[in-house]
Amino acid sequence: MEKLLFSSISKKFVMALAGIFLLFFLPVHLYVNSLLLKDDPQIFNRAAHFLANFPIVRIIEVLLILSLLVHIIWGLIVQINNWMMRPVAYVKGNKTDTSFFSRFMIWTGGSVMIFLGLHFSNFFFIKLGIVPGNPEDFYTTAHNLFSIPAYNYIYITSFIILGLHLYHAIVSATQTLGLSNRFWTPVIKGFAVIYAIFIPSGFAFISVSLWLFR
Repeated sequence: MEKLLFSSISKKFVMALAGIFLLFFLPVHLYVNSLLLKDDPQIFNRAAHFLANFPIVRIIEVLLILSLLVHIIWGLIVQINNWMMRPVAYVKGNKTDTSFFSRFMIWTGGSVMIFLGLHFSNFFFIKLGIVPGNPEDFYTTAHNLFSIPAYNYIYITSFIILGLHLYHAIVSATQTLGLSNRFWTPVIKGFAVIYAIFIPSGFAFISVSLWLFR
């Protein structure tokens, strides 16, 4: 039983569940961020306040953070285990079925994790009182950040990388959960392409709009 719980397959299974849970959060986050395009700051601030204080949302927030930690930590564990099983690089490159996205998943995930640390320091840590700022006026905080060109470069680049990560994550997670077959695989891959383009593009659109037109 212990071997099953800590096997590579079980880690991938839990990581897949955590990743899918996170996929439901991104569209909600995108919708809330879209409120930054409104001229009235209170519309966004009320939404942010609701998400920060409504009990059910706070429970979901904890689950999201736990899911994120599980996804990242177990993803690292799986990757490190794979490296340890093959400590010596091949002398000649062998052709495998491993996709580009799969080979670089650890690096795209790591890049996203670095961005999340920056993002948390600017918003989530303000809410917790760890860094200075007004937790009741994230509208002004966001607009000030998006007025900085360097922040936009990092933000947009991070979401491009996230898009690459999301595509493989969706396909890999559904395969791990046993949803791969002749019918569902093309459907899932089509959905993964749309999702991996739409979500990052939405965040990038908000970033560019606030940066250049506000």
